Amino acid sequence: MDNDLNVTSFITFAGHVEVEKYRYLYFVIMLTVYILIICSNSTIVYLIWNHQNLHEPMYIFIAALLINSVLFSTATYPKLLIDFLSERQIISYLACLFQFQMLYSLGGSEFLLLAAMSYDRYVSICKPLQYQTFMTKTNVNVLLVVAWLVPACQGVVAVLLSAKKKLCAFTLKGIMCNSTIQKLHCLRTTVLNVYGLVVLVYMVILPTIFILITYTRIFIIAYRSCREVRRKAAQTCLPHLIVLINFSCLSVYDVLLLRLGTEFPKIVSFIMTLQLLMYHPLFNPIIYGLKMKEIYKHLKSLFCKMP
Repeated sequence: MDNDLNVTSFITFAGHVEVEKYRYLYFVIMLTVYILIICSNSTIVYLIWNHQNLHEPMYIFIAALLINSVLFSTATYPKLLIDFLSERQIISYLACLFQFQMLYSLGGSEFLLLAAMSYDRYVSICKPLQYQTFMTKTNVNVLLVVAWLVPACQGVVAVLLSAKKKLCAFTLKGIMCNSTIQKLHCLRTTVLNVYGLVVLVYMVILPTIFILITYTRIFIIAYRSCREVRRKAAQTCLPHLIVLINFSCLSVYDVLLLRLGTEFPKIVSFIMTLQLLMYHPLFNPIIYGLKMKEIYKHLKSLFCKMP
């Protein structure tokens, strides 16, 4: 009976700031950003797919990362655009759980893809003679499947655990269904909290530690090597590190601080959430489009051909 009630319940988003006054401004800005996200990420993916010299593991992982950004944005932007034009910002609990699952599954995939990219760079720079042996097409496909499938399965388990909980509150302080969804439950069980922390450790913390160790090893070897190796390390590794730092900082707010119950002024929470939604998906194609030499070359050629 409780499950049936939960499915038909509606959750109200209370995190919007003066949406009645600025609804059309919000709508235009977010629609413009959403279009830019789709166009910029899709352009880089198209270039990688269309040019044979970009059919290498490093660029394949970049394409996967950009596709992940588009999916992440699509899980939030359409609902936000509807909310800006609506009198009430509401969502069914079932749809809220689905958005929750999508956000955290794709967020976990982001860290795993960055970890796969760091491993690819490590083998390329530190073990160049063994690169073709380690980074085969099969191994690349396995890494991609793991990066998307494992977080998705973890997300489904979290949703199933949450769906069984009875709701005693129907208002979220944010503008999307994030980790604060647990505050709606009448009872917060240890099982769900422990599961969330375990997932956080091996889907976020461990991949981040692996990435940092890997790049530290790369830079140590590059420092001891010739100028060409140092140039290659800086050119291909720095963009990945910048993306990692950017996404990690935004994730700390959404996952850790909100989960710990840290209270923020409404305007601060609103701005931080918008940063996560707007900044990062646009940041990736800019970094990879401008900082990766081969991609930038094809990108420049593409725009030069346009009338």
